[in-house]
Amino acid sequence: MLKLAELCKGDIPAISSAFGSALAEAAAVCLESNSHTQGVEIEVRGLKTSSYSVTWPPASTQTFLTWNDSENATEWGAVGVAILIASLEIGYEIIRQSRKGTGFDYWMGDSTDPGFEEKAGLEVSGILNGDDRSVRARVRRKITQTSISERSDLDFYVIVVEFGRPIAEIQKNESHR
Repeated sequence: MLKLAELCKGDIPAISSAFGSALAEAAAVCLESNSHTQGVEIEVRGLKTSSYSVTWPPASTQTFLTWNDSENATEWGAVGVAILIASLEIGYEIIRQSRKGTGFDYWMGDSTDPGFEEKAGLEVSGILNGDDRSVRARVRRKITQTSISERSDLDFYVIVVEFGRPIAEIQKNESHR
């Protein structure tokens, strides 16, 4: 099960409860805008094939007004979904936001490591409603983007979340190392 309310707890090292709540809200708006109901299955494909039942804090009228810009809602909603999927599918948690210009969004690592050592990078992208072709094209573009990173000693992952069906495509940049 993928419980977006988990983002609100403040248990993820680099995601405060306030930011996590915003990510969960954005994802709820994207899911509900696509007429999904609680428990919809998200198909995860790429590295592995699996699926998760998704639940979220219901979106109120105020939530929809807050996230009225669908581009912003899609971007931040995808981050929320990807953070949870990365933990389940890749085995790392988000430990730090990356700086602009690095080619990726977040550093991932093992939250039980007291030094929060960086183990991998994660680039996230979202599509509100698209087809397989648009998802594949976005994954390719984001894989290329992660190649600019100066850290060739680490793995880099891309997760593209498409809210229309919904699906999440995970790919590892194999050419980076």
